[in-house]
Order: sequence, then structure tokens, then C-alpha cells
Amino acid sequence: MKKLLALILACMMLTATLAACSSQQKTDNKATADTAQKTKVTFVLDWTPNTNHTGLYVAKDKGYFDEAGIEVEIVQPPEDGAEALVGSGKAQFGVSFQDSMLPAVAGDGKMPIEAVAALVQHNTSGIISLKGKGMDKPKGLEGKKYATWDLPIEKATLKQVVEADGGDFSKVELIPSTVTDEVSALQSNTVDAIWVFYGWAGVATQVAGLETDYFAFKDIDPVFDYYTPVVIGNSDWMQSNPEVTKAFLEALRKGYEFAIDKPDEAADILLANAPELDKTLVKESQKYMSKEYKSDVERWGYIDPARWNAFYNWINKNSLFTSEIPENTGFNNDYLPQ
Repeated sequence: MKKLLALILACMMLTATLAACSSQQKTDNKATADTAQKTKVTFVLDWTPNTNHTGLYVAKDKGYFDEAGIEVEIVQPPEDGAEALVGSGKAQFGVSFQDSMLPAVAGDGKMPIEAVAALVQHNTSGIISLKGKGMDKPKGLEGKKYATWDLPIEKATLKQVVEADGGDFSKVELIPSTVTDEVSALQSNTVDAIWVFYGWAGVATQVAGLETDYFAFKDIDPVFDYYTPVVIGNSDWMQSNPEVTKAFLEALRKGYEFAIDKPDEAADILLANAPELDKTLVKESQKYMSKEYKSDVERWGYIDPARWNAFYNWINKNSLFTSEIPENTGFNNDYLPQ
């Protein structure tokens, strides 16, 4: 009798185990099927993770891409930039800037890419210097050391704002930029003036308790209120997958809207994905950026054709590119959420 009861009990346990395994197998199969049904998308950053990218990480963390049936892989850029990966079709989307993406959207090096959303509505870049050194206005750069990347558009921009302020650009001392830490560079007097994006490097000086002067290029001349950064996409892939593209941008919109409404929580999500970042800097930067993602527009990601064209027309006027840039080159609002 004891042996019979033991046998019955063993059979019951085996049956339960097999049922559990079967249930788990079904769950695993469903998860595999769900993953297989999702459209896989590769998104390449322009640099290491920062608060320009917060909405992307929020959209992934909160499951907005999953809800849209999209599986997103976020990758770091190669040495030749996000444009190369997106243009070759190895990535479907990425981050770029209106000025630096120009060689990929016009001229002999043209690739099938276009900007499909503005991550920040206005150009938040400008020149930062130690407070009281006389560089609160462009003319003050005369006789000062400016860290240059030696790029034609960069130097033409600086020349125009200096001369518009009554200064002599030839008197600005251009030294090759080796700046990796703006705070240290200014404190050590290695350079006097640095071109920065205020939402990150400018905020970093505040966090460090460094008193600075700063002027934004867009405040000197509206032609410099171009789009930086933007989401770029592979034109051929998007034309073949218009609904997926729209779903991707809708999920991304949700991520950035969340970052606008809840900057502190969004900062935590970015930090969870990039724990190497300085927490205080990310928190303070996120407060700043939450006001800049949409700024004064109602529609997230919208690119104003007049502002976009004004900048490229300025490049045409100053012969800063190898060929004439046609109107409405390099951007497309058609995939944006309404």
C-alpha cells in the first residue's frame, strides 16, 4: 500500500511538473513570437548618451516602442558619424545636426538621409568664457584664445557675429581645440572662449560653481537659429516603411513629452541606462532641456522650413559648400505625429 501511494504521488508530481513546463514553454514561445513579429530598428547616437537623448531612453524604458510593435537597438556612432550608418542602411535612424549633416544631404557625397524630427527646437549653442573677461559680447573675443575645430561653417559663423558686433575677427586667436572638459579648460586658462551647447556644457559650469559669461548665436543673428540636434532617417527605408516610421516617431514623441512633463523621473531613466554620467549634471541639465525640446511649438519635432532654409541659404551666400543647396533639402515633416 505504501509503495502504491508513493507511486501515485510521484505520478502526480510528474504530471504537475510537465504541466508547468508546458505552460512555461507556451509563455516562452509567445514571447519569442512577439519579438519575431516586431520590426527591428537600429538607432545610432551622435555621441555618448546625454540629455539630448533622454526621450529615446524613456520611450524604450516605458515600453512605448514595444506598444508600437518596434524593437529598438541603441548603438554608439562610428568615427565617421551617425550619417554613415543611416545612409548605408545599417541603421534606420540616428541623431545628427543641420550643419554637420550637410555633406550627406547635398553635393557629391549625398546619401539617402533626411531629418524627420527636431529634438531641440532652437539652437542652444554659443560662446562661453570666464565671467568678467570681456567676452559677454562677440567683439570681446578680439585678442582672446578661441578653441577652434577649424571648420569652415564654424569660423564663418564666428566671423559674422564678431563683425556684426563691430569687432575684427582677424584679431581673434584661433587655437586647435583639445577641449574635453570645458570647466577645466576655462579654469586653467588653456583657452579663453569655447563654443558649447549650453544645455550640457553650460550647465556643467553652473554645477561646478564656475561664474561665466555666455552669448548665444541665435540671439546675435536669427539665421543661426538652425536645427541642432535632429533625428535623421534613411529615406529609402522610410519610404518603404511609412507606417513603421510614423509609429516610431509617435513612440519617440511620447518619450520626449514624458521628459518635458517629468524631468526628474526622466533623468533617472537616463542615468539607469548610462550610470557613468554625473547625477547632478544630468538632473540639472534635464531641467534645462525639458523647456527646450518643444519650446514654443505645439507639435513635437516640427521643423520650420523657413528657418531650415535660411541657414542653408546663408551657406550658399557665403560659398561654404561645394555646390548650391536647393530649397527644402534634407528634412521632411511628413512622418511626424499630428
